[in-house]
Amino acid sequence: MDLSSFNERAKAAWADCLYLYQDSIYQLNRSIASQNNQLDVQTWLSAAITNEQACQNGFLDFNLPPSLMPFISDSSSSSSSSKLLSNSLAINKAAISSSSSKHERINRRLLAHDFPEWVSARDRKLLQSSVKGDVVVAQDGSGDYKTISEGLAAAASRRSGSKRFVMYVKKGIYKENVEVKRSMKNIMIIGDGIDATIVTASKNVQDGSTTFRSATFAVTGDGFIARGITFENTAGAKKHQAVALRSGSDFSVFYQCSFKGYQDTLYVYSQRQFYRDCDIYGTVDFIFGDAVSVIQNCNIYIRQPMPNQKNTVTAQGRKDPNQNTGIIIHNSHITGATSSKSYLGRPWQKYSRTVFMKCTIDGVIDPAGWLPWSGNFALSTLYYAEYMNTGAGATTGRRVNWPGFHVLTSTAEAGKFSVGTFLAGNSWIPATGVPFTSGL
Repeated sequence: MDLSSFNERAKAAWADCLYLYQDSIYQLNRSIASQNNQLDVQTWLSAAITNEQACQNGFLDFNLPPSLMPFISDSSSSSSSSKLLSNSLAINKAAISSSSSKHERINRRLLAHDFPEWVSARDRKLLQSSVKGDVVVAQDGSGDYKTISEGLAAAASRRSGSKRFVMYVKKGIYKENVEVKRSMKNIMIIGDGIDATIVTASKNVQDGSTTFRSATFAVTGDGFIARGITFENTAGAKKHQAVALRSGSDFSVFYQCSFKGYQDTLYVYSQRQFYRDCDIYGTVDFIFGDAVSVIQNCNIYIRQPMPNQKNTVTAQGRKDPNQNTGIIIHNSHITGATSSKSYLGRPWQKYSRTVFMKCTIDGVIDPAGWLPWSGNFALSTLYYAEYMNTGAGATTGRRVNWPGFHVLTSTAEAGKFSVGTFLAGNSWIPATGVPFTSGL
């Protein structure tokens, strides 16, 4: 690597850190301001910890020396920051536990709803009907704007308060990198359907983007909803990390969408997010991140990787045992056409947490089910579980014997990872209008 390339990549990694630490300040400030909802605080503190790890990941992407990483030269500062976040997370979790019986009563009452409550009645109607939108984006010039980014700029300038802003994106291929910034809250983007409205780009780590910045479509603004859109990264398997969509949007929903890539396709980065009736394509770690995420009624397609690569569906990044994060895959179909060995996941971080429940798992998945990250790393501290899955790849008799792996037989234990409980979805999804299964 020449010096100019080295410097540019170091700058890119540092730029990520600046952005992420600013976001952590935002998450901490709203945690301090929140007086009533400890579940919110647990999510926001978890996001701050995720930001800290993502900052370091940018340097790891480029194999930059540790001395360049923020706070590495002053380990006491890094240690202090991490410990403060971890301690705050532990204290808040203890407070949640003390009021858990009340929370459980509320959850049982909310299960009577057809949709989770965090989706308003108006949003339900928008998601289940044809809409004109506040603005129309059309590549052929028949709308208000020709690009999604132009439509979002209009949304930023025209919106008031917390009112939902709806953008209708007509059929077409939109070759652009799109960012829905933190200030752009309650944005809804509706397309003409999977493989009709396509957002596509090809940024990747090999060509100088960090994994975080490689996303074709990145969303941070809370309350984001997408329906009927394909998000794609066309960098290909040879370019390694190349994200199609990254979501750090709290209470975000993706309904009838498609995510296409190879390594690192869908970055469930942080905070609460729900995926329903979607298609997800990839090879290595192609559903990854540290959000509170549930993927329900989706099709997960394993592609052919590069020679000598193994496929892993998930790589969950939970760093602290008190984070409320995890990847839950429910009532979905895991399939694919590949000659390479394929696994349900591997532990990206020490407390990685992933659960497959009531899924159809085809024979593409190796009998061992799960793959180590490196040696014995995280095998005792991770939480991986399977519950009532079916299909040729669902047999658990030859699964790994790690201390952290569980074959669940208890409905009560599996129920902890349902939309209604794990995602607290009954309190926010109904307002979006997206159908969902609250329990198992």
